[in-house]
Amino acid sequence: MSGKVFKAFEHKTVSPSPLVLLILTVAGFLTRFYILNNPGQVVFDEVHFGGFASKYLNQEFFMDVHPPLGKLLIAGSGAVLGFNGTFTFKEIGLDFGDVPYVGMRAVPAMFGALLPSLGYLTMLNFGFSQAGGVLVGVLVAFENGFVCQQRLILLDSFLVFFCALSIWSYSEFFSCRFQPFTSLWYQSLALTGISIGLVVSVKLVGLFTIALIGLATVLELWSLITDPTVKIQTFGRHFGARVAFLIVLPLTVYASFYAAHFAILRKSSSASAFMSPEFQATLYGNEIQDSFREPAYGSTVIFRHEGTSGGYLHSHPHNYPAGSKQQQITCYPFRDENSHMLVKYPLEFQNGSQVDKPITGFDRLKHGSVVRLEHVPTRKRLHGHDVRPGWNDDKEINEVSCYGTGEPDFLGDSNDHWRIEVLGSEGNVDAMTSRIRLKHVNTGCYLMSRESKLPKWGFGQQEVTCSTKAKKSLTIWRIEYTKHPQQPQDSQIVNYKKPNFFQKFIELHRVMFNVNNGLKDSHPFDSRPGSWPLLQRGIAFWTSKTEHKLIYLIGNPIIWLSVFLSVVGYIGYQLVVQVLLQRGISVAVSVQEQVQQSGAFLFAVGWALHYLPFFIMKRQLFIHHYFPALYIGILLTGAMFELFLRFKSLQLVVLAGLTLAVISLFYLYAPITYGFEMSQALCQRLKLRSKWDFDCGKFQ
Repeated sequence: MSGKVFKAFEHKTVSPSPLVLLILTVAGFLTRFYILNNPGQVVFDEVHFGGFASKYLNQEFFMDVHPPLGKLLIAGSGAVLGFNGTFTFKEIGLDFGDVPYVGMRAVPAMFGALLPSLGYLTMLNFGFSQAGGVLVGVLVAFENGFVCQQRLILLDSFLVFFCALSIWSYSEFFSCRFQPFTSLWYQSLALTGISIGLVVSVKLVGLFTIALIGLATVLELWSLITDPTVKIQTFGRHFGARVAFLIVLPLTVYASFYAAHFAILRKSSSASAFMSPEFQATLYGNEIQDSFREPAYGSTVIFRHEGTSGGYLHSHPHNYPAGSKQQQITCYPFRDENSHMLVKYPLEFQNGSQVDKPITGFDRLKHGSVVRLEHVPTRKRLHGHDVRPGWNDDKEINEVSCYGTGEPDFLGDSNDHWRIEVLGSEGNVDAMTSRIRLKHVNTGCYLMSRESKLPKWGFGQQEVTCSTKAKKSLTIWRIEYTKHPQQPQDSQIVNYKKPNFFQKFIELHRVMFNVNNGLKDSHPFDSRPGSWPLLQRGIAFWTSKTEHKLIYLIGNPIIWLSVFLSVVGYIGYQLVVQVLLQRGISVAVSVQEQVQQSGAFLFAVGWALHYLPFFIMKRQLFIHHYFPALYIGILLTGAMFELFLRFKSLQLVVLAGLTLAVISLFYLYAPITYGFEMSQALCQRLKLRSKWDFDCGKFQ
């Protein structure tokens, strides 16, 4: 890559045609808004994003791997239309009833409807002709995958729109690059910064768009700093403007939506368990109560596991089916009486006999204290031993149980002894703040938990074991509650310190990252990136239970093939150019063509940046993850159309032919795009590939 790609070439831009803009906008609205009420049932991921809208309207905290902007737009539309958030969107095929779902679908449909015009304007800004711009507009307007996705309560319409807006905004900035530091120059630069802030506020894959604009900016700056006619002071102004508008401004936009997110989601919910206790303490209705600060021997305490969102150390009167077959120890997300542990002294020996040392006074726990932890409801004690868990053959992991008879005269043994280690201190243990580890005295292993659920016999609760080689973070606990029968009068009442906005912002992103990486289970309609460019598989969005209707997310084959061939053609074109240059053969091109090649380069790199990173992702992926790359690929298709077809008459013939073919295929696949009634014969005819796994057997 060279800075010359974005070297300042004076060029002419074609003025947009109001008639063309009108036609493309009308086409966008007609294709997205047509029978928007069909189906009147929940479709595919409307389960999630409609459900999140309900959470917003009820102000209940939820966890999602995506930033808040798209969900805020959906929730906002619901609020304006009178949706009260009582509908749960809990399953595909659920009737909407009186939910204003058409109006809620209209918001993503509107964003999708504006895409054809944005594509057209972007092409003109990069020096392409009306024909190239119209071709892009037509391809975007009649892309079945776009239409199918953008007329539902989903996020991808916002994502693709703000991606397109970012590229158009940058093209506006590119067009006025000979007018630096003018109001128009600053406005277009600011609009670019706002746009990239918006795209990443919908989904974090918007970072690919930021990378594209960032790369273009670096190449521009390189061409400026290597230009001897540009003064260093002038370069400094260019650099400072880009830092302010392309870094600071997008970050501000991005953070502002999280400020709104936190302000709205004020109530605790089951999803709060993903977050730290400090974060949970900021939510209304959380079950974290004030506690005395000083745990001591004789205190009843509750332990919270810090390393996972598993919750609280827990036992119940059910035994392991294998291993020691003693009483189970687990982590449970909620506090109840089964979380209560009584802190007792270690056993002592007097005259060769074990003695249960009585509790006298208030003896505080500290670093190095050895304790026994007795489960209050069953009077059995936390017990470690060199026994493999019945569900795990890992030799580095020991089973942990609750051991005893439940009778006061059964004292147990030294395998009930645990030593407290306070991290970062050798002083007293404090409730809420002290991060502690519990080391089994006899075996040296540490009490740990990890995000692994027990089978049905363990009620799906999180396993608790003991290991000498466990990751340290998985062995950290906190005492969240303590109460002693002889609690001193001057005992301090404490709770978790509430984090500020930036602490919450950072923590939520850490959790989002971990949850996203954990999405590795297979899905009936997931697919890998290698299958996307040639439409090898789609997604069954919805199937009617009573009529011969279905919605299947699949693209317009002509458009997807055109994008694929354009990418291949661009690579081949660049290879030929490089070979000619190496052989000393110069390729004469006009200034206008050089500008067009700058646009084509941006589109090609944009396609690669929005597509290739998915190959290294191990999480669930679906064909709609390709949509931003597809949009940019359509821009590249328009560029290649113009770079290869230089005669206007030929351009018009090809444009007319492609338009007719694209609209014909759009119409052919409309039944599975919109969910029309159709026959089994038509259903079979639409199945271009065997892996397009919609079931035509139901259509008799």
